[in-house]
Amino acid sequence: MNADKSPLFFDREQFLEDLKKGSRIETYRNAISAANTHLDNRFHEGEEVQTLVHERSHFMDQIIRLAWRHYQWDKHIALLAVGGYGRGELHPHSDIDLMVLIRRGNPARYQQDIADFFTFLWDIQLKIGHSVRSLSQCVEEARGDITVMTNLMETRTIDGDEKLRLSMINKTGPRKIWPSKKFFSAKLEEQHQRHEKFGHNEYNLEPNIKEAPGGLRDIQMINWVARRHFNADTMVELVGKDFLTAEEYMQLKRDEAFLWKVRYGLHLIAGRPQEVLHFDSQRKLAELLGYKDTEKRLAVEKMMQHYYQVVLSIRELNDVMLQYLDETILHKDKAKTVVPVNERFQVRDQYIETVDEHIFAQQPSSLLEIFCLLGEREEIVGIRAATIRQIRQYRRLITDSFRNNPQNKELFLRLLKCPNQLGLQLQRMTRYGILGRYLPEFGKIIGQTQHDLFHRYPVDAHTLLLIRNMRRFDRPESSDQFPLAAHIYKNLPKPELLFIAALYHDIAKGRGGDHSTLGAVDAAEFCRRHNLSEEETKLVAWLVENHLLLSGTSQRSDVSDPDVIHKFARFIGDQIKLDYLYVLTVADITATNPTLWNSWKASLLRQLFSETRRALERGLANPVDKKAWAASIKQAALAMLADQGISKKRALAIWGGLDDDTFTRERPEDIVRVTLAMIDQANPNEPVILIDDVGIETPVATRIFIHTEGLSNVFPIVAATLDQLRLNILDARLHTSTEGNTYDSFFALNEDDQTFGSNPEVVEKIRLALSGALTNPSESTLQVHRHTPRQLKSFTMQTVAKISNDINKNATMLEVITPDRPGLLAHLGRIFMRFGLRLLSAKIATLGERVEDMFYVVDHDYQPLSDPETCRALSTTICRELDKRNQEDLGGKPLRQMKLDN
Repeated sequence: MNADKSPLFFDREQFLEDLKKGSRIETYRNAISAANTHLDNRFHEGEEVQTLVHERSHFMDQIIRLAWRHYQWDKHIALLAVGGYGRGELHPHSDIDLMVLIRRGNPARYQQDIADFFTFLWDIQLKIGHSVRSLSQCVEEARGDITVMTNLMETRTIDGDEKLRLSMINKTGPRKIWPSKKFFSAKLEEQHQRHEKFGHNEYNLEPNIKEAPGGLRDIQMINWVARRHFNADTMVELVGKDFLTAEEYMQLKRDEAFLWKVRYGLHLIAGRPQEVLHFDSQRKLAELLGYKDTEKRLAVEKMMQHYYQVVLSIRELNDVMLQYLDETILHKDKAKTVVPVNERFQVRDQYIETVDEHIFAQQPSSLLEIFCLLGEREEIVGIRAATIRQIRQYRRLITDSFRNNPQNKELFLRLLKCPNQLGLQLQRMTRYGILGRYLPEFGKIIGQTQHDLFHRYPVDAHTLLLIRNMRRFDRPESSDQFPLAAHIYKNLPKPELLFIAALYHDIAKGRGGDHSTLGAVDAAEFCRRHNLSEEETKLVAWLVENHLLLSGTSQRSDVSDPDVIHKFARFIGDQIKLDYLYVLTVADITATNPTLWNSWKASLLRQLFSETRRALERGLANPVDKKAWAASIKQAALAMLADQGISKKRALAIWGGLDDDTFTRERPEDIVRVTLAMIDQANPNEPVILIDDVGIETPVATRIFIHTEGLSNVFPIVAATLDQLRLNILDARLHTSTEGNTYDSFFALNEDDQTFGSNPEVVEKIRLALSGALTNPSESTLQVHRHTPRQLKSFTMQTVAKISNDINKNATMLEVITPDRPGLLAHLGRIFMRFGLRLLSAKIATLGERVEDMFYVVDHDYQPLSDPETCRALSTTICRELDKRNQEDLGGKPLRQMKLDN
């Protein structure tokens, strides 16, 4: 395009006429505003972003060139576009990077005009980044800074003598400074550091579309190093030079076009140069780009799956291109060591390669065999670029006949038994398009997301991380963090069955219906297709169908209740299932979201496992007698109190009308400690408050015990006070005697998920706050005035409140599923107050952006709620009041329905 030729939408002659008539600044501003509106309208109408990005850049050339020509310049100075603008790319709110290039000497003679020029650009509201350099300064600064060197490579002349820029390019070329090898090494390290900031993971909840792995910068990286090595001006010039195939070039352009579209839309939504896809932007962007909700999947989930598939593709091409350059640049002159592996493969300098470029065409089974070899031979660090290219070329051979070939079935099972980094091999197979073809059902979940804070990764990434976590249980260091899981894993007879269950546990996500049930069907089909025994098939399918059972039971049920344990043990049936399920559950939780795993959840899982194992060893026909168990705890506590000089009569009087549940939940030592504290309390009108850490070997939570006499509404007061202190309640064991005295235990962690019972200053602060709130309760005590965090505001779903009666507990079970908000428990407590309910216990489960809390309540007479109208009114009130606040976070927009398929 002619540099002085204007884009069609910009009438240059009319603009010059307008300059003569009106305000210079206003005329420029109006032209820029009109151009922005014109281009953005075309974006909304669906025009290709590549056209808009280049036309915006070309338009800005015209504006800046005209502004530059308001001043008098000589032939020794030029104005250059730099960076993305230098490449001729300009998104709606991107910075316009300019460099004033001076041939030589001191720029003082241009200083005032340069200052006036840039001031004018700011006055017309352009976002300008600028520098002023002489030719010698360019060389000096580029020599010491790889970023400057890279920017100078991407320049073009807006106005002035083009020879000046070409001279700069010559003086900073690879023959003068930053030779190809040194430049590549520096950029490779730069990319490594950039990827490290994102955990080397292209799958981030709120990805940076420019800087994260698989982002736009990875495409630019290929462009920079290739252009410097091959002395090419554009990427298209590299096609057919044994570096970039035509197919790869077209794939890169398609991927880039999608990311440009996302970036363009994100700039429009944010009204600024936003590069991070925040949750609140993702929904708006999905709507802007035309994605639609369906019954099975949200529009935003479809868009994010497309995004993740694109960045996965870019990461794959980035791998191939940079490895090729590594082989041809860094290691070109190094001695080669070639070690034969078999008649199909050899290892060249620790990288595996085919012995012939047609191996995969001649023996398609080698597409699986190569990953088996990687998993079996630790000395092989990767696959050579040429062989990756061959894999990409021949992966189309993985068809139904390939999948049904007995040799290939054996190879896949062989892979699952490999000793070396199975998770990495499966990740490579995913990135190079092999795993999704061999298991088409897995291919459907690649990049698939769930738009929430609970599931940190897309389904495929979560699945592979789960397998990595299980394999890590075999390492010595895992024994410290996951002692029980590591011990069980090392003694599993066939760990490969666990890996199959892991591959299929979430395979049915996004289909609608119960993904566990649907996934179990797929898992059984895989097992039968791969000739596993019927017993092994049943175990794998059972694990997939019940992979949420252990975590759900531990977080929602009272695992200290013998009845709960007996019922759970009867469902499990045998120790082998329990062992496999425990390892799968721990690996699943830690792979879903690292922040979900804490010492409290670990202790609940461990307790459920241990108690279930005892029940299985005891025999399912011999359940624990709950009354006898409670009586034994009482007797042990009475004996310990007697040693302290406390009579049985006095102890029983203090315990009042506490039921058996109180004693089956607590240890004798804790009952004694609480009893002595109550005896020592001088003023019965003041609460007894004890704060200490709990845990067998290490602290897992801080327990806050509170005893009050005749005080109602203890739960909402305590919940509000702890929330104001930024403490998170994990569990609540609430006991009220027939005299109306409370014996409540709250288990909590601080906002960093740490215990705090060993810090005397913190303990005293909490004790004083609780004592004051309980001694002088008021309406203000129950109010929590904390703002909802930004991320939580993005998730506003309808509340679900389920009510049913539990015959065994003689109480009403209330399950509340709602978005997490500050003060939520206090709010629920106030609702319980209005309905005259007594709260017996609470199980608190926070799952990312939502909570799934379980409450056991009774009426004022300690009876379950029997009136259907009362139950409906309670459920309606909870949903209405919680949804009102959630809707305020959305600015009045309607809430979406809660998705409960985890």
